[in-house]
Amino acid sequence: QGQLVESGGGLVQPGGSLRLSCVASGNFYSIASMGWYRQAPGKKRELVATITSGGHINYGDSVKGRFTISRDNAKNTVFLQMNDLKPEDTAVYYCNIDAWLGGTRGAWGQGTRVTVSS
Repeated sequence: QGQLVESGGGLVQPGGSLRLSCVASGNFYSIASMGWYRQAPGKKRELVATITSGGHINYGDSVKGRFTISRDNAKNTVFLQMNDLKPEDTAVYYCNIDAWLGGTRGAWGQGTRVTVSS
């Protein structure tokens, strides 16, 4: 049994900032990475940022220089600091974990909505 719990989404004006958090709890094991993906209405889910247990980071091209991912491995928590937000950042942001839970690899959170007004 395990779950991902996200928080921090909301409404923000263009140029503003927001910080997302995701906590993985339960019987996950062999955690390789955690990260964030987003999906806007009518669009495919896309990479925002991932971070491995060793600290290697990968960002999507559209957020480089504006977003920062970090994690606390001891607490299985990942953060996303979003700065200089743009209307095109509006989406549901999903937390992801690359790990094993029983016989299944990987899990997704329910998502947290981020709206950047224009």
